[in-house]
Amino acid sequence: EVQLQASGGGPAQAGGYLRLSCVASGFHFDDYAIGWFRQAPGKEREGVSLINNRDRSTYYTDSVKGRFTISSDSAKNTVFLQMNSLRPEDTGVYFCAISRDDIHYLPEGGMDYWGRGTLVTVSS
Repeated sequence: EVQLQASGGGPAQAGGYLRLSCVASGFHFDDYAIGWFRQAPGKEREGVSLINNRDRSTYYTDSVKGRFTISSDSAKNTVFLQMNSLRPEDTGVYFCAISRDDIHYLPEGGMDYWGRGTLVTVSS
C-alpha cells in the first residue's frame, strides 16, 4: 500500500523558513517522480516543485525559484522541500504526490497517488 506522509507545516513569519518532509512507503522510491503541490484558500491547486528520483532532476514553479529547494533521500524514502524567504502568498495546504511516469517538468496534477496535506501559514 502506497503511503505518503507530509509534515513540517505550521505558522511562519514572512521572510522566515520551513522545511516540509514527505515520507514515502509502499513503492520503489527511486523509480518515481515526487512532487509538492499547494492549494491556497479560494484558489486552485498548483504545482510547486518536483524531483525525478531516476536522475534527481528538479523543477520549480516560477514564484518559488531561488527560495525553495527540493531534495530526495533514498535511504530515508523521504523528499524534502526547504522553503526560505517565505511570503504570505506561500500560504496553503501543501501535498506531496508521486508519479510512475518519467516526468521532466512540473505538472499541475495527474499524479498517481496523493498524500494528505500539511498546512503552511505565512503572516506578514
